[in-house]
Amino acid sequence: MEPDHPRFSRRRFLSIAAVLAATRLLPRRRPLREILSTAPSASEPLSLDILCRDAWGAADRRGSYVRHTVRRITLHHSAVRLEDNRDAPGRFRSHQAYHQSLGWPDIAYHILIDRNGHVYRGRPAWAKGDTGTDYDPRGHLLVLCEGDFESQGPSRAQVRSLVRVLAWACRRFDVPPRRIRGHRDWASTTCPGRNLYALLADGRLRRRVRRRLEAGGVTLSRVCGEEGRRRVAAIEAGQA
Repeated sequence: MEPDHPRFSRRRFLSIAAVLAATRLLPRRRPLREILSTAPSASEPLSLDILCRDAWGAADRRGSYVRHTVRRITLHHSAVRLEDNRDAPGRFRSHQAYHQSLGWPDIAYHILIDRNGHVYRGRPAWAKGDTGTDYDPRGHLLVLCEGDFESQGPSRAQVRSLVRVLAWACRRFDVPPRRIRGHRDWASTTCPGRNLYALLADGRLRRRVRRRLEAGGVTLSRVCGEEGRRRVAAIEAGQA
């Protein structure tokens, strides 16, 4: 007995496929180069500028540094309100002068961040920081956010740059985000202020750092010399 439907030969299949392709009922086969050109590219690190010491007018060190190896990251604030970001570079110069008057070789911190999110280089990361409180900062990368975060909140730009600085430091020094802490975690102090510390206490800051690392991390680009000085002059003029 003959079957109710005609035999489906290879020739018949090819002819039907050709008709379907012609009427765009079959998906068009994409060239390999087109597929590769539209494939999602791997995430790349963000670039973050850091102003060199000569740019913000840092004085030479006085005395010798003590070498250490960074194993954790600790946040600080200056505990003095910063209302006008034009004052930030001058504040950093004042911090350095005061710290050197205490007999320390340099400004206590390794990285400084102003209210507008500009990032400045403090003492070298390989040099142990200093503190007037009861903990040993050996092994700590000290990051200062300028302002008094007991009485004011960190700005959005400041937090954005802080996240990027922390992501860079975590990768550069092989420090897991869980080792990002506040000064008050190590000493009897309110530093880095309740409003900044809240971002640590509820995990938001570390989560944002992890996301930034997963997205490709951060590279620091140094801005030195005449270009750096122009950048700082713009900050002091309220133009940046």
